[in-house]
Amino acid sequence: MARVFVYGTLKKGQPNYPHMINGVHGTSQFQGRGLTVEKYPLVIAGKYNIPYLLNNPGKGHRVSGEIYSVDDQMLQFLDEFEGCPTMYQRTPMRVEVLEWENKNSTSKELSAINNILECDVYSTTTYQPEWMHLPYYDDYDSFGKHNLLYVLRESRE
Repeated sequence: MARVFVYGTLKKGQPNYPHMINGVHGTSQFQGRGLTVEKYPLVIAGKYNIPYLLNNPGKGHRVSGEIYSVDDQMLQFLDEFEGCPTMYQRTPMRVEVLEWENKNSTSKELSAINNILECDVYSTTTYQPEWMHLPYYDDYDSFGKHNLLYVLRESRE
């Protein structure tokens, strides 16, 4: 099982969350909520208003998201879904655990040193330079105050 940190449309309540719980794609189990240890620019870009975590540590904000444990089948699906490695790259990042789903768990999986875990994150180094000048967010919501409505894949031209 791999640990994946999602910060955008795959979070609960967001447009692509159904993919995270669709057993056809493999298994994923919600573990808890977290925050990147380092700051990153989280922007909404392109004509489809897609959230991108720009792999440029030290700039932006600590980004909030959700931690999932996923099997190999789900990880392969997520790689394909996220256009890895062209659009996004799956990168190990340190995430501070803010809240565990199962607070009573004694599993090794959930015992983190200082509540810091290493998780795979779909971030990108293949972004347009002007994206660095877009507004940075610390928490993505496709229905947020930014008024940049995410366009589902099936609705794209």
